Amino acid sequence: MTVNERLYVAGLMNEFDKAVDEKDIEKVISILKQVDLDTPNTDVILKHHDLIQ
Repeated sequence: MTVNERLYVAGLMNEFDKAVDEKDIEKVISILKQVDLDTPNTDVILKHHDLIQ
């Protein structure tokens, strides 16, 4: 499953989008862990959303 599919199925899509909009990195990481993403994949998502370099 893609990350978006995982977020949608888990009912976390809106919460994730809100955390990204608010640049709440800790919340984004917490949500991604809830859908079983590991640290390397989480870092890719954070970089994609310009939350880390």
